[in-house]
Amino acid sequence: MPIGVILAFVAYASFSMGDALIKAVGPGFSVFEIAFFTTSFSIIPLALTNRRERWREMFKMKHPWLVQLRCLTAICGTSLIVYAFTHIHFAETYAIAFTTPIFVTLLSVLILKEHVTPLRWVLLLVGFVGVLLVVRPGFRELGLGHLAAFASTLVGAVTTVILRHIAPTEKRVTLVGVLVVYSVIFNGTMMLHSFVWPTWEQFGLLALCGAFGGCGGLLLIAATKVTPANLLAPVQYSQLIWGIILGTAFYHEYPDALAIGGLFVVLGAGLMNVLSEKTKIRWKPRVFFYRSGL
Repeated sequence: MPIGVILAFVAYASFSMGDALIKAVGPGFSVFEIAFFTTSFSIIPLALTNRRERWREMFKMKHPWLVQLRCLTAICGTSLIVYAFTHIHFAETYAIAFTTPIFVTLLSVLILKEHVTPLRWVLLLVGFVGVLLVVRPGFRELGLGHLAAFASTLVGAVTTVILRHIAPTEKRVTLVGVLVVYSVIFNGTMMLHSFVWPTWEQFGLLALCGAFGGCGGLLLIAATKVTPANLLAPVQYSQLIWGIILGTAFYHEYPDALAIGGLFVVLGAGLMNVLSEKTKIRWKPRVFFYRSGL
């Protein structure tokens, strides 16, 4: 298995831990306040590991307009996914979010001209069927949380493709630092009208959430530099296991039999998609990145 895929598995596990903490602190805060604190703290892992790049060069960009667009889509995606996590079940949010690889694959073929085999197209569609088994539109009431989760997948796919194009030539301090600066300004402004002072415990949870997100982001950036976008995309499905475990253990969210079946259909299709890759990996910068916050 390519090293980039292994790094991606660890990255998504880190993301899941952060997502679980978002749900824990979510009910008492606006999505903008949660995004403000978690994004602010997400810079810590980069600050501790960045020894080669200078922070004052953060705004020296090779693709300034694409960097700005990526910041816009990432900030929008953060607000949408935080809303979803705090309003619907943990596993449901993940199941909907796992339609992102389909849009990533479509865009990687249309825009990045990457090759995708017919088998992998079939597996992506099977994964989407699994999502439908979990959400079951038309058979149950869907709320704004479900709509926000679906919207985040579209925004996330755009973010992925933009970063796929700019990451090989942009510095890490640019990819992470500029987004953090913009997110702090935007979310800091938007949260003012409903700001609630967090307790020390809540503050600690927000800090830990940001740290998990920051570590996951750095791991995923490292993975995308060595492995193709359409190969890393299905690794996101590994979060289904975390969604079931964390949702059950901490939030007493118990999916019914049909939903569990759908979750494992999604997981199985995603893993088969990774394992079915027969193409020899060339070790050159290739980028996949889906994460609303980073």
